[in-house]
Amino acid sequence: MSILDWFAKKEKTTVSTNKLNIPGDLWVKCPKCGEVLFVKDLEANLKVCPSCGYHFRLTPQERIQYFFDNHSFEERYSDLAPVDFLDFKDTVPYKDRIKQAVKKSDQTEAVVVGTAKIQSIPVNVGVMNFFFLGGSMGSVVGEKITRIIELACENGHPLILFTSSGGARMQEGITSLMQMAKTSAALARLSDLNIPYISVLCDPTTGGTSASFAMLGDIQIAEPDALISFAGPRVIEQTIRQKLPEGFQRSEFLLEHGMLDMVTPRTKMKSVLYDLVYMFSLANKVYSSNDEVQGAVKGDSL
Repeated sequence: MSILDWFAKKEKTTVSTNKLNIPGDLWVKCPKCGEVLFVKDLEANLKVCPSCGYHFRLTPQERIQYFFDNHSFEERYSDLAPVDFLDFKDTVPYKDRIKQAVKKSDQTEAVVVGTAKIQSIPVNVGVMNFFFLGGSMGSVVGEKITRIIELACENGHPLILFTSSGGARMQEGITSLMQMAKTSAALARLSDLNIPYISVLCDPTTGGTSASFAMLGDIQIAEPDALISFAGPRVIEQTIRQKLPEGFQRSEFLLEHGMLDMVTPRTKMKSVLYDLVYMFSLANKVYSSNDEVQGAVKGDSL
């Protein structure tokens, strides 16, 4: 062995023995500011970057854990699953896309619905899952949203929907577009019954979802810097042949132009939601008591 070979072997041995065996899932890089964050610290901050305030996307399970009472959530209609009734094929058959999405997200569809409690106040909940086919709205998503609205009509508890979607699911054709009218009609009935609906728009909320139930809330809330739109900015610019304002279609821009009621950081979302449902519950009690008083007066007068 030559002296050069000896030094090369020595250097290789030193590097390999000194190399730290650190798991790769302990740290994550913020896509906005580039800060390297310890995963445990990020999760403790509800997956909001402490340096720049960037809101990482959440799974439905994480949102339920962060915003509602422990073990209070009871899922409904989990047996519903999408079907490739058009035998749709693009680069990948729709059947295969569904299988991949189920395996990736461990969910059967792009929305989870059920009942829960927030500070002991019962509510109806729907949480969209962007990790399942981009949160696209197909026939089953529309059906589950409609059913949770109908359940709210029955039990009279407030409805809270968290939206995160790329829009209608093209693999289901016109059926996916029909869910816009279907969910909107159900919300009209909810409104007629004076049952409150709080819509929380998360990044991104676009297409047919934003053009239907996402923008029909009695109270419209958005997370900071969330993309909220129908068509994308590039499509709009090519159509109108004008440069769009900076921050166009972001939640702060929509708040400034009257399309939202508030922009709420995730770390304050639970307290804001509680304040709203508590306020609505008090209003309902006052409304009910006034009806009873008026009924009693009418009965006495008779």
